[in-house]
Amino acid sequence: MTMEMKDSGSVVLTAYHPHSPARIPGMEQSFVQDIPTGHSPTSRKSLPRCRRINRMLSNESAPPPAFSRSNSQASMDSTSMEDFWCEVESIKESSEDGSEEATLLEFKPADEGELEAEWLQDVGLSTLISGAEEEDGQALLSTLTRTQAAAVQKRYNTYTQTLRKKNKHTVRDVRDIFGTNDAAPTFETVPVSPVPSNGIQLPGQKPVWKSVSSNSCLDCGLDKGSPSVTEELSYEVSFSESITVLPKTQEWPKNQRFKKEDSALPKFIVRKSRFGLTEVGDLSAEDMKKIRYLSLIELTAFYDALGVELKRNRTERVRGRENGLFGVPLTILLENDQRKVPGIKVPLIFQKLLLKLEETGLETEGILRVPGSASRVKNLHQELEAKFYEDTFDWDQVRNNDAAGLLKMFVRELPSPLFTVEYLPAFITLVEKISKIKLQLQALHLLIMLLPEANRDTAKAFLQFLKKVVANEGKNKMNLWNVSMIVAPNLFIYKGKRANQQEMQAAATTAHIVRLLIRYQDILWTVPSFLISQVRKMNEAAMNNSKRQLMFDKGVRKLLRRKTMERDRPERPEGAVTFPPYLQSDIPEGVIRVYAPLHSKVSMAIQLNSQTKAKDILARFHCENSRGSSQNMRGQIQSLHEIGGNIGQHCLDPDAYMLDVYRANPQAEWVIKPKAT
Repeated sequence: MTMEMKDSGSVVLTAYHPHSPARIPGMEQSFVQDIPTGHSPTSRKSLPRCRRINRMLSNESAPPPAFSRSNSQASMDSTSMEDFWCEVESIKESSEDGSEEATLLEFKPADEGELEAEWLQDVGLSTLISGAEEEDGQALLSTLTRTQAAAVQKRYNTYTQTLRKKNKHTVRDVRDIFGTNDAAPTFETVPVSPVPSNGIQLPGQKPVWKSVSSNSCLDCGLDKGSPSVTEELSYEVSFSESITVLPKTQEWPKNQRFKKEDSALPKFIVRKSRFGLTEVGDLSAEDMKKIRYLSLIELTAFYDALGVELKRNRTERVRGRENGLFGVPLTILLENDQRKVPGIKVPLIFQKLLLKLEETGLETEGILRVPGSASRVKNLHQELEAKFYEDTFDWDQVRNNDAAGLLKMFVRELPSPLFTVEYLPAFITLVEKISKIKLQLQALHLLIMLLPEANRDTAKAFLQFLKKVVANEGKNKMNLWNVSMIVAPNLFIYKGKRANQQEMQAAATTAHIVRLLIRYQDILWTVPSFLISQVRKMNEAAMNNSKRQLMFDKGVRKLLRRKTMERDRPERPEGAVTFPPYLQSDIPEGVIRVYAPLHSKVSMAIQLNSQTKAKDILARFHCENSRGSSQNMRGQIQSLHEIGGNIGQHCLDPDAYMLDVYRANPQAEWVIKPKAT
């Protein structure tokens, strides 16, 4: 069965927040039986407390919305509607009994110029606003693709035009930055050369793809009932550059059809190139910061190429609690937890709730859907706040449905939502304005790259748990759509006095977003290789700028002049070519020295060939050091890391071909150490 979705352009997304006075959470699109005309969704016999639900939906005494069958309205499955309204009522009860404090995120009005200025700051180009000549901004601009540069130029033009209208200070001309005319670039179909994943373009080198095997691709299809046709995703070229055919008009179909069945989602695979795949945690924090800059530029260029407006929210910062468990900002919660467990990336209380449910609740029928006792959850909440850090809380007393209620409460009570207030409109837009799931997935991928580290790590842990819930559908009766529909109200919210049809439709898109997040999470937490390539180029540009700056230092120039005279070296002939280190005669080509501080044999020179993989080097060290390795190393997963050169730190895929990685970064050091978890 399918559901027709009408464009809900008039719906205003204000913010996610668990503390909104009038909460209209997301709901699912489902899709078997029609609701008869004039009947409220809450008039079902299975929901006797319809008046309380009605009061929740409206601050007035008006009746809840009626739904009739038409081409522009949704048909709702009776079970899905019941689950949705029960979840809404459960959330409302939590707010009414005081377990969730009431605070509303308020939006600050901003004109277009201020929004563009914020955008330039968020992508690391604040120098365009201040007028300062900083190396980081120049390095970033030098790595942009054609569509990315056009996106930056468009925002900078808007910013400068607004300032001129306000008669503010003089701003830099766009031609001084990009060396182009003011006219907006045209988006014609042009061939785009792939850039080797994680590497630098080498002359005459083409990406080499491996045949499909268990380890050669990232498979995010379906375990059962999956379509026979699979689609391949490419990370070699930026998503915005891949869009060579633009929509003929800016209008998208008003009626979008979504299929509820899990098998309706396509099966995607990402083949590993010779550089392997890189997960989010495999890069250094400094490089991930640059990934965020580039992801926002790429997301903007991607939306521009599709003719879709990328909207962002501006909110007043609401200060949460500075201690405790629930209602505490993730960053503060992690700072407190790291005093107890150094290096932890997901809050301890969240980990414990997930562990409790994974150990005893995955096979519980209706887990997440069937609510626990409101009074028990409230008491457990208070007891956790008092006893959790003292390690005196008795987890055996917690029932599975109550633990699920506490888990959802933790997510709802975050002062800032898991997917951030700023980009909630972009999440909604990717479903409402982009029709193809592949394009939705690419936009979602960039949005995940944009998340702050604490949010991204916590969201990953949450989605991994939800995937396990779906995997136990045979016993818990919770399929992918059921889980998505229940979780969506706890992640997204639409503010309004009444739940009209458009709001219901817009809320239904959030369930589809959650479904994509659960199904394709392995893809979404993999860093696109074209972004890594840009980070490498950005680091190289920054290093070159630093070298030039150093050469201009007067003291250094004098020292170099004196040393040159002492050595009396002959000048290099005009036109001489300087080869990279791996091609110089005094250094054997393809030889690297690998360091392993935790092994008894701490270093080894290894000759690389075209078939040497990272896992081959690990196996060699393990074989030669299996008896003499330190006790601390045993039991830990060891990985080969690329450190320095044009990357900060990069944990390599075991299937990465080392000669290709070496040639992309010949100045790197190679270290075997435990992989960060």
